[in-house]
Amino acid sequence: QVQLVESGGGLVQAGGSLRLSCAASGFTFSWYSMGWFRQAAGKEREFLADIRGSGGTTDYADSVKGRFIISRDNAKNTVYLQMNSLKPEDTAVYYCARRTGPLRWVPSEYDSWGQGTQVTVSS
Repeated sequence: QVQLVESGGGLVQAGGSLRLSCAASGFTFSWYSMGWFRQAAGKEREFLADIRGSGGTTDYADSVKGRFIISRDNAKNTVYLQMNSLKPEDTAVYYCARRTGPLRWVPSEYDSWGQGTQVTVSS
């Protein structure tokens, strides 16, 4: 079965960096676009970034463009999110997901989700 496992979250000071990883299994990884979302306490799940199966095309939410970088290694069945210049408002649970629909910013277009990893940015 499809399994997505995030790792790399933690506590970091404002201005710092973290790299999240999402290890995928149970499907042909390179066939699917993958996305990263986050959900802060009391807020809706927010799209952050998407990467096509080949890794050649990426898209970002305005809130993270220029600070976050999504990448993937199809040989390792892993997608990454490099997060730089972190701000306290980036504090949230971060999720990776497999996209099966055309609308990359819409959570319902993703059919499988990881359990999430907590990122906390202190001021």
